[in-house]
Amino acid sequence: MSNQFLPIRRLWIVLGVIALALLWIGFGYNGLVTEKEKVNNAWRQVETQYQRRVDLVPNLVRTVQGASNFEKSTLTDITKARTDWLAASGNRTKQVAAAENLDGALSRLLVSVEAYPQLQATQAFRDLMTQLEGTENRIATARKDYNDAVLSYNLSVKRFPRNVIAGFFGFAEEAGYHAVSGSENAPSVNFMQ
Repeated sequence: MSNQFLPIRRLWIVLGVIALALLWIGFGYNGLVTEKEKVNNAWRQVETQYQRRVDLVPNLVRTVQGASNFEKSTLTDITKARTDWLAASGNRTKQVAAAENLDGALSRLLVSVEAYPQLQATQAFRDLMTQLEGTENRIATARKDYNDAVLSYNLSVKRFPRNVIAGFFGFAEEAGYHAVSGSENAPSVNFMQ
């Protein structure tokens, strides 16, 4: 009698193993999808803060131009970087490059503004600088959150056994946000120009 139930028992064992494998794949896949969407959402938060800054830039440029005979190359660089950001919509790599260019141009502007006390005294300029400072803080926070999401996702993609599922379903590593080369050096200020 036990011999006749042996094939049925083996069938149940095989079905159980298949069911467990399917559950493992399903949970692994869903976990990777969740991590990937966290990365995408974190990037959208970075984009939102960059957009806020890009929207502030024209007001800042007009205020600076109206209050002084300011260095035109810096203002041109800011305008070009803003245009590049708007044109890069949807391409994360191009957006990061454009944002880095805008970072550099705004840094040069803020260092140069020190030579114009009458500009610093205007209420419009002070208000814009306060908004810009707040936006820069939000950008830094959004970048950190993005890098945290990328780290979590990349660990999921690289660690066994999820790396098997990631490879099978085409989940690839994401690039985190990195500082621009040379950003560790403070900008030089020269008022004798």
